Amino acid sequence: MGRVGEFARVLAPDMPGYGSADKPRDFNYTIDGYAEHLGGLLAELQVRRVHLVAHDFGGPWALAWGAKHPDAFASATLIDTGALIDYQWHRYAKVWRTPIAGELFQASASRAGFRFLLGRENRRLYPEAIDRLYAISRPWATRRAVLKLYRVTPAEMMGASKEALRALDRPVLELWGSADVYFHCEQAERRRQAFPSARVELLEGLGHWPFLEDPGRVAALVVPFLREQLGAHIAARG
Repeated sequence: MGRVGEFARVLAPDMPGYGSADKPRDFNYTIDGYAEHLGGLLAELQVRRVHLVAHDFGGPWALAWGAKHPDAFASATLIDTGALIDYQWHRYAKVWRTPIAGELFQASASRAGFRFLLGRENRRLYPEAIDRLYAISRPWATRRAVLKLYRVTPAEMMGASKEALRALDRPVLELWGSADVYFHCEQAERRRQAFPSARVELLEGLGHWPFLEDPGRVAALVVPFLREQLGAHIAARG
């Protein structure tokens, strides 16, 4: 954010249910609900042109917004996410989607268990980063939001906006950790069904959180791409 902030306005809102944001029981915890919330936030801040940067479920949320706002949607940087085509739920998602089992799993999640599971599945993720992820997922209201989101989202909805996005074919940079066990890297090439001109970079040895595992490597790809997009826009206005 700091490096991009040298040449562009940068916004990184916590979304409802997560981080420092409110976590209301009655929020619309669906892809469309989050897309609508994002749209309201951008309108409130009077943002008229957006270069999306998204990860995980943020991809479907952001792209659902982008598909409905083509005049404002300028480009997308997608990190282990996107319009997930023919997606199959990962092992934890299957548990979260199961009543009672999901609640028990969430209630029993401990720091030690979190460290063990994430450390085993994301070898390059440092213990400090795992502790950060645990801290932001610890509030019960956040765990409740996760359960609601996964239970109201059919897997096919993860790529529902692909046709509208394909017609737009916006500039897209896709980064994908080759060792991501939740969103498999085979999705990277499938994503060309939504973004035919996408630039795809496979990050060998990295898992689901490349920006935490090797931030320098990710920044070396993301920052020039965003600078290029901003420069092209300024030149076009020229």
